[in-house]
Amino acid sequence: MNPRFIRAEFHCHTCYSPDSLMSLKALLMTCRRKGIDKVAVTDHNRLEGALQAQAMAPDEIVVGEEIQTTEGEILAYYLTEEIPAGLEPMEVVRRLREQNAFISVAHPFDPYRGSAWNISTLAALAPHLDAIEVFNARCLKPEFNQAARAFAREHNLPEMTGSDAHSTLELGRALLRMPDFSSADSLREALRESRQMTRISGSSVHLISTWAKLVKSAGIRKQN
Repeated sequence: MNPRFIRAEFHCHTCYSPDSLMSLKALLMTCRRKGIDKVAVTDHNRLEGALQAQAMAPDEIVVGEEIQTTEGEILAYYLTEEIPAGLEPMEVVRRLREQNAFISVAHPFDPYRGSAWNISTLAALAPHLDAIEVFNARCLKPEFNQAARAFAREHNLPEMTGSDAHSTLELGRALLRMPDFSSADSLREALRESRQMTRISGSSVHLISTWAKLVKSAGIRKQN
């Protein structure tokens, strides 16, 4: 039997991240309207939003987290325990491996994200990774994504994409068309037959994150 192919989004933030106002309901409604079959909720250093979204739509949501290490940020999928920010990269990988989570790295060569990877650290991590995010729709310069793709190919790592959406406008900017999956192991298999569907979002979307931070600093509470 031929596998069912879907369109999947692997990097988005909701109102449970400090720099997004996107509600879980808006996320799900927009994905359905745009024909996005599966979406990974990867809030910054938190699982709460992803778990709530999964409870609302179990077949459509992948529980994920974008984890700030002492260097850059790691993307994890199908984890069951939240990983706190500020740990050494190898410690994060160790904790994720204990959960059999799928491990990737977010925008590894973009210096404008408030964190930066040492290339030697990335090289040491490479044997323990499942993939590299080689296209991030929020990267301001194409060479950042190009460097990520070159690194993935040098280290024979599968390639992933991410819209890094912080708003409904951005959802679907970077998708993978691939066989359906339901676990870390089946995601690893499905990536072998994936096809990238990507568009850069443009610099103006970063204002959305800035606005979200301002709104939250003013004390406006998030809603589902």
